[in-house]
Amino acid sequence: MNSGDRPVVSVMEVGGTHVTAASVDIETRGLRFGEAFREALDGNGSAADILSALVRCAAHLPVQSPNRWAVALPGPFDYERGIGQYEGVGKFDALRGFDLRAALTASLPDVADISFCNDADAFVLGEWWAGAARGHRTAVGITLGTGVGSCFLRDGRALRHGPGIPPEGRVHTLRYADKPLEETVSRHALRRAYAAATGEVPPDVREIAQRARQGDRAAAGVFAETFGALGRVLGPPFAAFEPTVLVVGGSIARAWDLVAEPLRAGLTETDPARTGSIVITSAQCPAEAALLGAAYLATAPVATASGEPRGRTRSS
Repeated sequence: MNSGDRPVVSVMEVGGTHVTAASVDIETRGLRFGEAFREALDGNGSAADILSALVRCAAHLPVQSPNRWAVALPGPFDYERGIGQYEGVGKFDALRGFDLRAALTASLPDVADISFCNDADAFVLGEWWAGAARGHRTAVGITLGTGVGSCFLRDGRALRHGPGIPPEGRVHTLRYADKPLEETVSRHALRRAYAAATGEVPPDVREIAQRARQGDRAAAGVFAETFGALGRVLGPPFAAFEPTVLVVGGSIARAWDLVAEPLRAGLTETDPARTGSIVITSAQCPAEAALLGAAYLATAPVATASGEPRGRTRSS
């Protein structure tokens, strides 16, 4: 865990197409040498293929002794036991029932411990610990991409239940216009809405955003309606939870100039007195936040609501 006298945690963030690894310096709350490494990963590959990609990526990092690892990855996953629970989610099906902790422990040198956490939780905790939400006691973070990831945070704890918190703290469980939220807010939904508005085979979201900036009214309208809807969905739970900051990350947040204004308008529509003062910001360290949050979760000695030490899942 130490490099000299400085505490360091080796971390990985696992996505459907790539894995990223870095060494996090706990004292500076940053990446050691400011560097992360990425390897391609096929989320539809075999368990052996996925494991091989993780091990290749981990090999870029210097070996600490003892070597403590933290791994952020999407669910459904048994983060306490380190075993995949994926089935029919479009990626990582080969990890269903696979003991990833045991496989990584056997494949990485000098492993002292491996903890696992949800990637959306790690992202928000990273922004709270070292980024845009630093200094805020109560925060919400969302990630916009193939779906909507989320985490509701208070005093460095990811909450699953309580006033304003959706089931398991997951915004994607909410509904809009009698449909699951991700039928309106997601990469697929944005492309589908643009196709419906234009009759065209839709380009990817990045191109739709560029068209909006160039004056394409259909493209601009799609962004306005999509993120106005997201704000309207978030308004009532936020009025109850009362966060002071909302941090937005994910690939679609790169179009922040098109996301921020309708999101703010929708959020304040239902209860401006309670939601109007919330700071709405894009991620300060979008490429690093999940890595930083995973390291924070692996090391912070704060108890959960049940009194148990903060550990592998960091939830309550």
